[in-house]
Amino acid sequence: MSVRQQRKETQISRSVQSGSASVVACRRKFLRFFPNGFADEKYISWERGYKWNAHEKWNAQLNRAEYESLLRKKEFSEIAERAVKIEAPTNMLFSFEKLALRDAVKSAEGACLFALELFELLHGAGKPEKKFERWCETVAGLPKIQSRVFTHPVVTVFGFIAQPETHIFLKPKVTQAAARKYGFDFEYQSRPSWEVYRGLLEFAEQIKLDLKDLKPRDMIDIQSFIWVQGSSEYDE
Repeated sequence: MSVRQQRKETQISRSVQSGSASVVACRRKFLRFFPNGFADEKYISWERGYKWNAHEKWNAQLNRAEYESLLRKKEFSEIAERAVKIEAPTNMLFSFEKLALRDAVKSAEGACLFALELFELLHGAGKPEKKFERWCETVAGLPKIQSRVFTHPVVTVFGFIAQPETHIFLKPKVTQAAARKYGFDFEYQSRPSWEVYRGLLEFAEQIKLDLKDLKPRDMIDIQSFIWVQGSSEYDE
């Protein structure tokens, strides 16, 4: 066994002593796919890269200064269009959610509600729970043509893209499966709310603590770890 492998085994042994067997099993699964952890080239290619690219596009097209400028000019439809286009190339939303979102912001009213309240979520004053609940109410009130737009992925995807140091993305089935495997009590409800999102943030913080030695950079790394645990794409 190489010195590097011995070091990894020592780290895992320490995790066994400080955490549950399920936590260690999840860690080992992640490292089987990506031996170099969050620095692994395959990990960057498969998981982190496209999410970070979306974040960089957001910073280029909807950074705070640009967003404020568009709001002053009441370019609500332009804001909504940019946001939807930034998310579109990713696989984070299901096709029915992408369609529902495009339909919801087509009207001037829908675009205005979306643009104003998304800015408040990202940059507004006040407690996170109040801002998130108001954002949920806004998304729930957007025009609906065919498919519903008020889903956990839709209400969490833009915060995640814009501010991955703070916000995380919620895919319900995958996250519930990952939490069960991890041994974390994630209290899920189908209706988006601060209570559910707060539970996800607590799950993320626990993972960040448990994987401290792997040096996760942000919520992109944490969400990707959750995805590896719960997605059928990574069934062994």
